[in-house]
Amino acid sequence: MNDMDFPAEDKPKKRKMPLSWVWIASLALLSAVFAFASVPGVLAQVRDSGQVAAGQAETGAQSNRRYAAILQQVFDFIQRNHVEEVDSRVIFEGAMTGIFEALGDPYSAFLPESEMRGMNDTTQGTFGGVGLFISQSSRRGEKHPYVEVASPIEGTPGWRAGINPGDLIVAIDGESTGNLTMEEVLNRLRGAPNTDVVLLIRRGERLEFPVTLTRAIIEVPTARHAMIGDIGYLSLLSFTPMTANRAAEALAYFKANNYRGVILDLRNNYGGLLNAAIDVSSLFLDGGTVVSTRSRIPTENQTFNTRRAPIVAQDIPVIVLINRGSASASEIVAGALKDRRRAILVGETSFGKGSVQQVYPLGSVGFRLTTARYFTPGNAYIDGIGIPPDVSVRFPDFANADVDSLNKLINDNRIPDFVAANQDPTAAQIDAFSRTLQREYGLDAALITRLIRNERNRTTIAPVYDLEYDVQLQEAVNILRGGRFRALLDSARTIQALQDDMLAEKEAAAS
Repeated sequence: MNDMDFPAEDKPKKRKMPLSWVWIASLALLSAVFAFASVPGVLAQVRDSGQVAAGQAETGAQSNRRYAAILQQVFDFIQRNHVEEVDSRVIFEGAMTGIFEALGDPYSAFLPESEMRGMNDTTQGTFGGVGLFISQSSRRGEKHPYVEVASPIEGTPGWRAGINPGDLIVAIDGESTGNLTMEEVLNRLRGAPNTDVVLLIRRGERLEFPVTLTRAIIEVPTARHAMIGDIGYLSLLSFTPMTANRAAEALAYFKANNYRGVILDLRNNYGGLLNAAIDVSSLFLDGGTVVSTRSRIPTENQTFNTRRAPIVAQDIPVIVLINRGSASASEIVAGALKDRRRAILVGETSFGKGSVQQVYPLGSVGFRLTTARYFTPGNAYIDGIGIPPDVSVRFPDFANADVDSLNKLINDNRIPDFVAANQDPTAAQIDAFSRTLQREYGLDAALITRLIRNERNRTTIAPVYDLEYDVQLQEAVNILRGGRFRALLDSARTIQALQDDMLAEKEAAAS
């Protein structure tokens, strides 16, 4: 259509474009021309690898070769033409990160060197170091983000040297940690066994002293155990190659102390090795299936059965504690013991990770890829849903209306100040302080008490269990001592039935 097609009175009026906009538009067009003119030169070099005969559909293999060739050519093109020289490792790691993000699978990922090392710690179960769990200090008033000791691992060089939770590592071999990343701190603390590292420790406001530690082989902490009267309490922290052996040692200890029940604590256990989960389940189950995996790859479709005779007699009642932090391998164990009617579950619905990943090393880096989904012995799939408990018990939580009061309590630093001034407070002191804060801030006393206990455990060696304030553990003990276990087990519903109920409740609440 041209101007002659319009009646005179309807003829559109031409607008004058400011000169500055003309230049901007021209510059943008020029830039686009240059950009698109250059790309065909790159793609021309890979035509042969992706060409197919006219009228023929491209096969999957041909498509794979074509895209792989394009990636290589783009990589080379960037190296030759970018305005600044680019480290090829940076391009490689960025491309790998993008590849795995494109899968839309939160459990498949590229693993840079730091994450790959952490993965190796789990799969191998040991590393060379000093035995300190560390975090970045969050203390108010610190001029530098020094490294804080979260907890020493019992029996390690750091533990034997008397380093305490809450201590700050101010320097390592004379270099301030205030200028180091956490990755750099870990690199300096770890190393070959029988080599020394000197730490400058700050305790409290003023006390500073050097500590020389000789590195040793550190076993990744995986289990803690104790007797609660005639009940054996076993807490599994992760699933490593050492977990089944440490669990077996704990169960032997329980048997020597004439235990009448077992509480297996899998709360906040993020998982670990599939084989370790199968071996731990075998300690409780008398033969049969532990878990099955299914994949589009036939070799990944497997059923895993128990691998040894059980250590726990079949007439010993077992309760498994789970919460929102129980994931992956811990859900395999919880699902197996529940579906096989060997245990009842107490606590909160688990995380819901129903897939299996393989780790593939690429030198110092690597990647993690989902290769299969797993199903419990009762054919329940838990991914994104989790495993609901037979007996639901939740810790007291704060309501939305309490957020401002809780923020004020945290910012006022009242609880850390109380714990610092009372290194070993009695239950009466904690209760009195809780009630004082309750009056001042209007928060639930039980919630305040839990915050105090958490702060105490952060700054001291935490006890194996805390029966006084752990309401989920209290319920498990009450079930065993009150003779309710058998009735609960007989009336327990399947995982699938519990999942259906939970999803129905969510739908009803949303409608």
